Amino acid sequence: METTDLREPAFWILAALAEGRQHGYALIRETSALSGGAVSLAVTTLYASLDRLVDEGLVSTDGDEVVDGRLRRYFVATPEGRARLQAEAERLEQKVAVVRRQLSGRTSRPVRPAATGGIA
Repeated sequence: METTDLREPAFWILAALAEGRQHGYALIRETSALSGGAVSLAVTTLYASLDRLVDEGLVSTDGDEVVDGRLRRYFVATPEGRARLQAEAERLEQKVAVVRRQLSGRTSRPVRPAATGGIA
């Protein structure tokens, strides 16, 4: 079965969970830090993404704690989630390698002559 590319929020959530168990607010901070501020998840986006990741078996809940009177739900990447993140990182590396080759002028394809308007 072919997998689709991870959406950017899902990618960064899995990246944050690669270090271990985290609660929602920590995930918001960590995804922003890991992405260099490019991703700033709203709470609703975070939990919608987490719900999808749980449904896909890539993340699981890992208990609740009450801290300062507030409930914190913890999440952890599953082995499938870690493997999916690894596969996505490899896919992105392959894309970057192609672009770097293109930019350096070292392509693996032979250069075809330009069309000559029907002249053989």
